[in-house]
Amino acid sequence: MTQQTTNEPNSAKEQIRQTRIQKLADLADKGVNPYPYSFDKDINAADLQEKYKSLEAGVETEDVYSVAGRVMAIRNSGMFIDLMDATGKIQIFSHKENLSEDQLKILKLIDIGDIAGFKGTIRRTPRGELSIKATSLKILSKSLLPLPEKFHGLTDVETRYRQRYVDMIVNEDVRKTFVLRSKIIQKIREHLTKQGFLEVETPMLHPQAGGANARPFITHHNTLDMDMYLRIAPELYLKRLMVGGLSEKIFEINRSFRNEGIDIRHNPEFTMMELYQAYVDYNEMMVLTENLVSSIAQELLGTMKIQYGENEIDLTPPWDRKTMLGAIKEYTDIDFNNIFTVDEAKSKAKSIGIDASECENWGQVLDLIFEEKVEPHLIQPVHIIDYPRDISPLAKVHRDNERLTERFETRVNGWEIANAFSELTDPIDQRMRFEAQARAKANGDEEAMEIDEDFICALEHGMPPAGGLGIGIDRIVMLLTNSPSIRDVIAFPTLKKKIN
Repeated sequence: MTQQTTNEPNSAKEQIRQTRIQKLADLADKGVNPYPYSFDKDINAADLQEKYKSLEAGVETEDVYSVAGRVMAIRNSGMFIDLMDATGKIQIFSHKENLSEDQLKILKLIDIGDIAGFKGTIRRTPRGELSIKATSLKILSKSLLPLPEKFHGLTDVETRYRQRYVDMIVNEDVRKTFVLRSKIIQKIREHLTKQGFLEVETPMLHPQAGGANARPFITHHNTLDMDMYLRIAPELYLKRLMVGGLSEKIFEINRSFRNEGIDIRHNPEFTMMELYQAYVDYNEMMVLTENLVSSIAQELLGTMKIQYGENEIDLTPPWDRKTMLGAIKEYTDIDFNNIFTVDEAKSKAKSIGIDASECENWGQVLDLIFEEKVEPHLIQPVHIIDYPRDISPLAKVHRDNERLTERFETRVNGWEIANAFSELTDPIDQRMRFEAQARAKANGDEEAMEIDEDFICALEHGMPPAGGLGIGIDRIVMLLTNSPSIRDVIAFPTLKKKIN
């Protein structure tokens, strides 16, 4: 029987791990704790680089600082170490003339990937590299596993997403993306707060699914012995707050969950911002969307003209507006204003190569045609307005056409980045819309909503006319960081469980 050979990369990795475990034992023999409780760090690498940017080559100061970070490179048997913290890199100069014999022994036990702290004076080498001339050092966390090889890095996409922590260690661009994500969310909060919006929180566990057409995640509450649903959208609870008069302007930055497909634009767990403003309609929401997104680009990137893939996208307001029916006519030459039955709509769809046989109504046919024939062309920002009533159960009927609603979706680079309504506040109409949704659900539509009696009860107490807006934060981050996949902007995207 032939013995199975060990996988070479894993074998080499395990050899490195065992060598480092031996170094742990060596440190213990020297009375060194390789995982201490704290370290008195007093400055970041970027602050040092800025403070001493005018220090000339070859000049040494008497200024003493303590720095800490991850060891990214070791040269000349530890004489030169590249130390990286969250702000950047600083070189450590570790010479036997400046370190005690015990410290030099510890230095020999430091590996690439270790987290370490150094204290010393500031100097700039004759070659121009700002450095800490170390007088003491301390191992703060001994790394047992090696980092990816320097020149090839972490190249396997699946591994990058599963081991995001390693991806961040070795890839500066990845760290920058997630720093920018944090700043984008911060700017959203600042922008809305300055406009008088009040930030609120609503439940993530719902007694019934609602707020959008999507398949929910279902869980079970043991004490109450009832099934519950992870939030699809915060809409119905935010509207309850509008009924309650908490504020005329509210918003929530929220995690939502939809039990559906995964692709470059969809993750089952995602982040969105949803807001409501009393006494305005969807026209005001278009202006708000434009100003919010363009101002974030200007403040964080210094421009409203961004590069995404091969396209330059101009976010400068005002953005174009097209009716959904008008956009379909533009790209298919079919005028659905003059088509009234679902059968005739399906026939027109078939004539342009689209199978709409499973669509239940006129609006679903239009939505399918729009997705396939129009959406890919919408690279520059555009508000697609006036969606069919059939597919907009929470939007007010259009004041000029009862088949439509006052709803828009904002498209950039062919994607939906925002969805907004003149909100439906009529409880009688809302009940009829929910009933239509319930019938669709009974007929097998797993994404349709059910009747939410408590929400209708809230509307019967009176909700002011309002505009509502939802913006996908993950997609905004994709655009502003030129990231090709939503997985690149979610630190820990949903992945299939790996079987070893």
